[in-house]
Amino acid sequence: MADTATNSRAALVAELNGLLADHFALFIKTKNFHWHVKGPRFHDLHLLFDTHALEVQGQIDLIAERVRKLDADTLTSLGTVARAAQIRDQDSAALAAEDMIAELLSDNETLIKRFKAMKELSEQAGDNATGGLLDGWTDMAEQRAWFLRSLLA
Repeated sequence: MADTATNSRAALVAELNGLLADHFALFIKTKNFHWHVKGPRFHDLHLLFDTHALEVQGQIDLIAERVRKLDADTLTSLGTVARAAQIRDQDSAALAAEDMIAELLSDNETLIKRFKAMKELSEQAGDNATGGLLDGWTDMAEQRAWFLRSLLA
């Protein structure tokens, strides 16, 4: 039984580090879009992207500290972030506003799926503290996705 708990905890830590990487990636991408959005909706999107970036940034330290509370190591470099992230880079500074919105929506939906899958891992590891955090983080990502989806309607 101890091996199962240890394996579940290790799997949860790996996913938390993946989640940490995804938040770094999403923060950078959202700021990229904040800086480069153009067009008739510039003002509203510029502010929305900044609001979303700040929310994501605020979760980075909480995720890393959760890993440390589990007595594990966090990501240590840009290389470890790149290897662990599911959210892909966007190097273009010339995307249309609609494409930026669609990409951020997709990325937030990726996070939502990851959060929901991690909930089961937290239960298997007997880690209700992480489970509670995942509930809040899921809600935040669902709200960002709702806002972005509403812009594409």
